[in-house]
Amino acid sequence: MIKKEMIAMLLAGGQGSRLGVLTQKVAKPAVSFGGKYRIIDFPLSNCINSGIDTVGVLTQYQPLRLNSHIGIGIPWDLDRNIGGVTVLPPYEKSGNSEWYTGTANAIYQNLEYMEQYNPEYVLILSGDHIYKMDYEVMLDYHKSNDADITIAAMPVPFEEASRFGIVVTDENNQITDFQEKPEHPRSNLASMGIYIFKWSALKEALITLRNQSNCDFGKHIIPYCFDKKEKIFAYEYNGYWKDVGTLGSYWEANMELIDIIPVFNLYEEFWRIYTKSDTLPPQYIADTAKIDKSIISEGCEIYGEVYDSVIGAGVVIGKGAVVRNSIIMKGTTIGDGCQVNKSIIAENVTIDNNCELGIGDEVPSRLDPKIYAFGLATIGENSYIPPNTKIGKNTAISGRTEPSDYLNGVLAGGEYIIKAGEM
Repeated sequence: MIKKEMIAMLLAGGQGSRLGVLTQKVAKPAVSFGGKYRIIDFPLSNCINSGIDTVGVLTQYQPLRLNSHIGIGIPWDLDRNIGGVTVLPPYEKSGNSEWYTGTANAIYQNLEYMEQYNPEYVLILSGDHIYKMDYEVMLDYHKSNDADITIAAMPVPFEEASRFGIVVTDENNQITDFQEKPEHPRSNLASMGIYIFKWSALKEALITLRNQSNCDFGKHIIPYCFDKKEKIFAYEYNGYWKDVGTLGSYWEANMELIDIIPVFNLYEEFWRIYTKSDTLPPQYIADTAKIDKSIISEGCEIYGEVYDSVIGAGVVIGKGAVVRNSIIMKGTTIGDGCQVNKSIIAENVTIDNNCELGIGDEVPSRLDPKIYAFGLATIGENSYIPPNTKIGKNTAISGRTEPSDYLNGVLAGGEYIIKAGEM
């Protein structure tokens, strides 16, 4: 039997519904980030930088792009004969076929995969956070405490603590209480959803709770182990960590990359972020172009002006177009004379000439005021915006739209157009 000290299980099956039209056709971990990466590249790169060479990636919702992005793991040096990266979708078993119904249920359904490596420790990760962490340091800490479980936790402002699973610790960082999204939190140490388990403890808990519906780590596994008086420690992390689960936090995390001194640095030699890169020609910047404080990926053609923006690979920005404070993903074309302000435009969108995005006042969204907020105009992938169209803030568009979809050529703030078959 192969023996691995620690293997990683990366949960990447989430729909990410709070990202609205960005995740209609693609799982949240496969959404692009920082111009050339996808969100899942960050935990995967952390694994390889931490010396973990066996990673199971659990997929479920819209897995196509995620599967083709990961492939056999070559960009992360995870194409191994023994170990490497394995994509683990739900599959049909002899008795029945089951979707993954909770984070722990997904791991339980892959017990056989983990058994074959007979690990001493299992690292549980989420596929939708942006951060750099050396899991080896966390493992050393786990071993030094002879812990059954170590939970990575970070301090959050007290007023935000009720959004998280909160851990209460003693002077040795041993966890004395665990509160899942408490109304009145007793501490501000929030669980990051990163766990190291002794394999024996994880296996026992998964098998015991296998019939628990929607079995989840925060709600079921951790409290169960806590009640059994297992040794659970908090590993405090103070680096950069962002859950890019809302359009606002996603936009903000991208904008932080272009600060003069970025809080999160993509350019460090010693902790590289690996990704699958397409073979593209170099970027072309025309004599009419102006660019300031922006990330411009390979294969772009810039004829207009770009300020404080993140531009994905193969994007074309036409003559006289001005793009500000926006994220424009791979393969999108912005026509001549367009004005794009504070917008998120997904992959392979065409915005025809002389359109204006992000105009007017902020009005609450009629589609979903919680999702389409932050003053953003959001456009889903493969959409088309006809020429001379004006689009307000807190708007959402998905699909190939026509002039007749717009009232006098305008989509007012807070309005939306979702073409049939798009939702």
